[in-house]
Amino acid sequence: MQQSIALFVDKGYSATSIQDIVDALGVTKGSFYYHYKSKEALLMDIHRQYIDELLVRQQSILRGAEPAKEKLAEIVRLLIGDIEKQGAIANVYFRELRHLKEENAKAIRAKRAEFREQIESVLIAGIESGEFRRELNPKMTAFAVLGVTNWSYQWFQPGGELSAGELAGIYTDFILHGIMPRQT
Repeated sequence: MQQSIALFVDKGYSATSIQDIVDALGVTKGSFYYHYKSKEALLMDIHRQYIDELLVRQQSILRGAEPAKEKLAEIVRLLIGDIEKQGAIANVYFRELRHLKEENAKAIRAKRAEFREQIESVLIAGIESGEFRRELNPKMTAFAVLGVTNWSYQWFQPGGELSAGELAGIYTDFILHGIMPRQT
């Protein structure tokens, strides 16, 4: 899977053949087909592994007793930290969904929606507790949080100008100051 991810990042899913994958691994096509029935099945496993792990880690954050503001900050750190640690798989996850068959894409989109809806629940809790503005639209704000964080896979370079923690701090500050109650 790791070799395939590297090839998908380098060449793109469409331009990577099963022959490319087995050549890079030094195995036969039979070995590939022993593990996966198709290249699309491999891509589905990559997507499933990535989102399932994020959902488990998000649930751990949500079970905590911290205020909504801190839970949201932890989710931002989770997403940016994951891009730092698993940049290649994140790249494939965000870029190659369009290559899944509709049934598989639908399953992944449902899991992505679950992740977003959990962010919405944090935002709703924050609105109810007075941590966030009452007029906030939780659904659109959740999309905004995901848009800001997830797009980082395109440009964020671990070991570059900013650490994952610094970037998460910048994003958290930007997000929270946009959704906290206005001072009168």
